[in-house]
Amino acid sequence: MEQQLLYQVEDRPPMIATTVLLSLQHLLAALGGIIAVPLVVGGALKLPADQIVALVNAALLGSGIVTIIQCKGVGPVGIRLPCVMGTSFAFVGAGISVGLEHGVAGILGSSLVGSLVMIVGSFFMPVIRRFFPHTVTSVVVTLIGLSLTPVAVDWAAGGVGASDYGAVGHLAIAGFVLALVIAFVQWGKGVVSASAVVLGIASGYVLCLALGLIDFTQVREAPVFAIPQPLHFGMAFPVSGIFAMSIAFLVTIVETTGTFMALGAATRTPIPGKRLASGILCDGVGSAFAAVMSSPPLSTFAQNVGVVSLTGVASRHVVTLTGVMLLLAGLFPVLGALVVTIPQPVLGGAGLMMFAMIVAAGIRMLASTAPSRRNTLIIAVSLGCGLAVTVRPELLGRLPAFVREVFGSGITVGALVAVGLNLVLPGREHGEDEPA
Repeated sequence: MEQQLLYQVEDRPPMIATTVLLSLQHLLAALGGIIAVPLVVGGALKLPADQIVALVNAALLGSGIVTIIQCKGVGPVGIRLPCVMGTSFAFVGAGISVGLEHGVAGILGSSLVGSLVMIVGSFFMPVIRRFFPHTVTSVVVTLIGLSLTPVAVDWAAGGVGASDYGAVGHLAIAGFVLALVIAFVQWGKGVVSASAVVLGIASGYVLCLALGLIDFTQVREAPVFAIPQPLHFGMAFPVSGIFAMSIAFLVTIVETTGTFMALGAATRTPIPGKRLASGILCDGVGSAFAAVMSSPPLSTFAQNVGVVSLTGVASRHVVTLTGVMLLLAGLFPVLGALVVTIPQPVLGGAGLMMFAMIVAAGIRMLASTAPSRRNTLIIAVSLGCGLAVTVRPELLGRLPAFVREVFGSGITVGALVAVGLNLVLPGREHGEDEPA
């Protein structure tokens, strides 16, 4: 039996304290990823500390505003589902390559023009939706979970590149948090079960605090208040940068489509082409707005789908408040710095459960596909190709940069293979918006 939703998409929790608690766990799931992209890009470009801080603040503010729009909707913009927006790693490779030659101004100008790919592409989503029937969607949802799970494993082990990666202490803390989240979900009632993620992370944080593992240096150094400045870095429009960013936006359309399908499954909401178009349009408009605000491009975060799947809280009004929290974190950097002090093993314990829930949702969807040799072949080959790129990214190391950019994501590879096989093999399955 599928888990019952505690709050449907249009429901509002009865108490503001409950809403804040439920919103906070979405913030905790997303904040690290939002901050990581400007930190990675800024570090690769050897930017001064004050400019990196400006990138981070702009990313938080932009993510917050666009999250609110995606959840609430403004005219045709916004899918009106519990989506958290944030800076995407899909743009890191292209961003660094452009930035090394043309600086941050080149990244932002290329992002502004490249976002037109997503904005224009949104008008074709009813057609693109036809290529995502149930079997293809099931593969993509499963690959989203499988691609995210190694991220949680790295967090649990102490973080990629950590000198003590895999230390027993890290694994013990992650296991402690994981056990608590399981207990809260299984035996907790009402708000306790719904806020299992934030309660587990809070308990792990208290444990690490007692063990003296929390470093408050970033909190002491962070400014209390800062207003991100539009066009802080200026803008440049190199042709090569625009091309690279446009390719990244094309890849993001595929990944975001899969994320929306996963969110539809988690919230029990049909995702026809028109609704999909509204979500993709918000991603494109949001990225254009982010570029003006001096932030890297934005996309819908898949990890927050795991929060919905795990807690049964599908209210878009809850995630709207998460957007407000992100906005405040952009205006009050000290708040974001405080959240960043959460040790990675703590996030890893909760993340493992959240991302595995997406895998479980994908498996349920795969199990409900029509049992046929054709569908089995599509599922097997697509998952195999997607996982090949995910677990062995060096597989593409000798191929041209353009190919690596397009096929560097296991989600994209698996989706394209599934779509291609569904079109080529006899007995084509039709998407929701396409007549048989």
